[in-house]
Amino acid sequence: MKASILDLRRRMGEVQRALDRGEAVTLLRRGKVIAVIQPAGVAPAGVSVTGHQAFGMWKDRPDLGDVRAAVDGLRKGRFHAL
Repeated sequence: MKASILDLRRRMGEVQRALDRGEAVTLLRRGKVIAVIQPAGVAPAGVSVTGHQAFGMWKDRPDLGDVRAAVDGLRKGRFHAL
């Protein structure tokens, strides 16, 4: 389905029904594509997270060997640092 920003505002029910049917909604501004809304749980065609250059970029860092400890270190409060 293709929809303009105005369609998105005025006919949101139709857009939601299209998403419920599993259709992607292409948003247009002045006839040019600005975004594509995908239904939840449906991966966009041709997109892979593992193929992205940022995936696994910190795999060789020795300080992040234990992920739970690294996250706990980030989450501790400022008064625990004393």
